[in-house]
Amino acid sequence: MTSVQPRRNNSSSSSGISGSVFIIAAAEGSEVNRRKERVRESERVCVCVCEGERERKRIYGHRPSMATQTTASCTGSTLLQPISEIINLPLDQVNFVACQLFALLMAVWFRIYLHPSKTSPFIRHVVATLLGFYLALFCFGWYSLHFLVQSGLSYSVMVFAGLEHMHKYCFIVTLSYLILCQITRVYVFDYGMYSADFTGPMMVITQKITSLAFEIHDGLTKRDAQLTPTQKYLAIRRMPSLLEYLSYNCNFMGILAGPTCSYNDYKAFIEGTGYQPRHQENANGKENGKYKQSEPSPKNDVISKLCTCAVSLAIYLSLCKLLPVEHAVDDDFVSSTPFHLQVIYLYLAMLALRPKYYFVWTLADAINNAAGFGFNGYNKDGSPRWDLISNLRILDIEFATSFKSFLDNWNIQTALWLKRVCYERCAINPTAATFLLSAMWHGVYPGYYLTFLTGIAMTMAARAVRHNIRPYFLVSDSYKNVYDVVTWASTQIAISYTVAPFVLLAVGPSLKFYRSWYFCLHLLCLLTVLVLPVKSRRRQAKEQQDGPQKDGLQDNQTDHNSTDNNCNQKDKAT
Repeated sequence: MTSVQPRRNNSSSSSGISGSVFIIAAAEGSEVNRRKERVRESERVCVCVCEGERERKRIYGHRPSMATQTTASCTGSTLLQPISEIINLPLDQVNFVACQLFALLMAVWFRIYLHPSKTSPFIRHVVATLLGFYLALFCFGWYSLHFLVQSGLSYSVMVFAGLEHMHKYCFIVTLSYLILCQITRVYVFDYGMYSADFTGPMMVITQKITSLAFEIHDGLTKRDAQLTPTQKYLAIRRMPSLLEYLSYNCNFMGILAGPTCSYNDYKAFIEGTGYQPRHQENANGKENGKYKQSEPSPKNDVISKLCTCAVSLAIYLSLCKLLPVEHAVDDDFVSSTPFHLQVIYLYLAMLALRPKYYFVWTLADAINNAAGFGFNGYNKDGSPRWDLISNLRILDIEFATSFKSFLDNWNIQTALWLKRVCYERCAINPTAATFLLSAMWHGVYPGYYLTFLTGIAMTMAARAVRHNIRPYFLVSDSYKNVYDVVTWASTQIAISYTVAPFVLLAVGPSLKFYRSWYFCLHLLCLLTVLVLPVKSRRRQAKEQQDGPQKDGLQDNQTDHNSTDNNCNQKDKAT
């Protein structure tokens, strides 16, 4: 706004203008200074935040801890983002749990309304496959197309390759595609550690495809006399159709967390014939004849497993942040904590980590049981067993008194897969080959390879100790109890020491951890193997020749449809 002013001379006007400019410049300078001060204050805050973030990453690793930190990395649906922010968990993990709970409801519906007596196997295959694809899309978005690509490539190999070498080509193609996806995820996109990613389901699909290829090879190219009783039962005599193949690989019950299963067992479940064979062959046909019923209900087992899931999840959420494994390699902790307390802390940290796997695998087992899949005969008291595809035995894990006993009860279906496609078929050093395949299948993190290389040494040392020292403690119950307590503590420490790089993932933290322990268990294993005698190769070869005969006798007495859940043949070979 302007006002009428009397005329002034030029000098007074110039001085007025200069004064005004000076006042405005001073005001602007003051404002600029205030802005600069605010910027410097913001920079100081950002520096403090960045330093705190770097310190957190140095201690706890490069791991997302908030829901908002994983929103960008989640490739699936963002529908549940508000819930993720409320409960402060990564969105991909929220999607995973929500999809598994939805699959649980669908499993009950599938068993009741799409029962084999009410609908055809074709409809059951179609519904199971479409629901599986929907869950995959919800969790992983368009990355779930990798499931179809991997399955399609492998099926093409099965169809067009010759039966004589089809299983080998299929194994190479499937495992190579999995490793390629793992390399891409880790070193190109890096979606974050310990969160749901699309290569997780691909690991289970890899198991199913390779198992199927070997079972087709056994069924179409070998005579029964060339097969062990378990291989004879698993052998596939007819090439599956594309629908059956996709349903087996991508059904809604196992698309997200497995577990893997044999094709014949899955086909029997779809067709509704999964109950008859076990009635006829278990315990010479006597027990099941007495307690035979048309179709046992999985309700009690499903409820029990869901309760186990709830307890496991509560324990994990309560302890995982209090006892991070990464703290075991913190400089201050290592320098200020006595060694025996470091050992105790490592055991407790691993103990707090395991319930996460208990939750995931037990929930997956409950989903399959709710759909009617997993029946494995009857107990002696007539109660049904629903552990055909169970992936773990928690009490046997926590109270294991040997390295092998721990591994036999942990990730059971993966152990069976490794046994069937590698251990039983590898002519040269099957133990090392099995551990190497396990590392390649798990992923491309260097910590995996350190864990499984250490596992080879631990396994050899544990065998030597068991064969040479254990007999001296079997003379009385009191001696055996002492031996069990000592071997339990030793097993838990050895497992924690071996698995630490598996959790730390990177080379630097893993070697730092082993250096803080002075590689003591590595040296102890080496000394044990060198000092204690081991069985001669001739004796091992003889036991391996006698193994199939013993398996045949045992399979006539027990249900071989359980597909060797206890890895009996591996026990004899080792």
